Amino acid sequence: MNSKVAIIIQREYLTRVKKKSFIITTLLMPLVMLALMVTPVLVAEFSGPDTRRMIVIDNSGSIASELKSASAFNITAADPSTDWRSMLDADSTDAVLIIPEAIESGNAPLQLYTAGPSSMNLESEITSQVNDIIEQHRLKDYNIDNLESIIDAVHSDVSIRSRQYESDEESSTMLSYMLGAGLTMILYICLLLYGQMVMTSIIEEKSNRVLEIVVSSVRPMQIMLGKICGIGLVAVTQILIWTALIAAMSAFLLPAIMPADLTADMAALQASQADVSGLSADLSLVQALSMLGDVGYILRLFGLLLVFLIGGFMLYASIYAAIGSAVDNIQDASQMQSFIIFPVIIGIVFGMTAAADPTSSLSVWMSMIPFTSPMVMMARIPYDIDAWQIITSIVILYASFIGMVWIAGKIYRVGIFMYGKKPTIKELIRWTRYK
Repeated sequence: MNSKVAIIIQREYLTRVKKKSFIITTLLMPLVMLALMVTPVLVAEFSGPDTRRMIVIDNSGSIASELKSASAFNITAADPSTDWRSMLDADSTDAVLIIPEAIESGNAPLQLYTAGPSSMNLESEITSQVNDIIEQHRLKDYNIDNLESIIDAVHSDVSIRSRQYESDEESSTMLSYMLGAGLTMILYICLLLYGQMVMTSIIEEKSNRVLEIVVSSVRPMQIMLGKICGIGLVAVTQILIWTALIAAMSAFLLPAIMPADLTADMAALQASQADVSGLSADLSLVQALSMLGDVGYILRLFGLLLVFLIGGFMLYASIYAAIGSAVDNIQDASQMQSFIIFPVIIGIVFGMTAAADPTSSLSVWMSMIPFTSPMVMMARIPYDIDAWQIITSIVILYASFIGMVWIAGKIYRVGIFMYGKKPTIKELIRWTRYK
């Protein structure tokens, strides 16, 4: 590499890596991932609804006797003539449930009075129990012997276990969707954030007339490539740090915080090809945790993220560089960069669509178009799509960014010497034709 380009890359890279903002954001992302891993476990372990003292006044005469205390409330039946308002005022009762006379006909709602704010847990447990009781009463009206046993016998609760046929690997559609959406957002943020850094840096140096001095000893194309590569290395460094920290969490932290029953479920799932009836947790949760605990899978995802980040960044950063060289201030640049933001937004929109349906024709085609392929393809990759599609997308993306760098370089070498006028699209096209 040309020593002059290397000096520019080094300056752009070290200037940004040493900033406190870079260090904070780089460390913050793994902490967010850690919180996402730990929070569900902590919530399941320690959370639970407060048990409230609840009086039930049953005007129908058929519900209260079958209501049972639950985790959200302890019930006490009371006569309709009870002065329940004074009990709420005296703090001897937390809630009062009044069941109307016409409750079984569905013509009147339950009435719940609470001493403080109500809660979703409290209301859902009440309505669930009352609905079950009313349904049982209505079923009994049909006078069918052993009706409850018949209903229990025909009840079905089917789960689905998804595996790739060729690789025979366990997969979780839920986790694949979440990973696809997350990786798409990371690319979206990196392309816009670091691409705008390239543009801002060029505008500042052009406004200060620094570029006029630098260009006397370094060719314009070398300056542009140095800036793009230097800032791009900052993004690559950040992704590499995230990869290392998240892989360490997957290998060491996740097994350490995992409850023993979930660990046993994961081992049983990996050992068994078909029988999942003995699992203590939901099958989809066990599948998702198995994938998260696979360090090789995590490294593969972030390795491909790095490949698409480099290609996508070089493509968009070259356009940002061309815009930065063609304008004199941030205000003019903001108007022109809508041409960049629009395809990126389209990419993230179709990326979310691809995360939901990775094999649709639209998802496949959008993952091949270079302006949208980084976001859309990263949304599809967690589903373990065919390798030829990934390779084809990468080849098209990198070929496109090489062509775009060449076009941007022609605009850049003219634009850095232009002042006082915002060029039109027609003028930019004319600049690309200059020898």
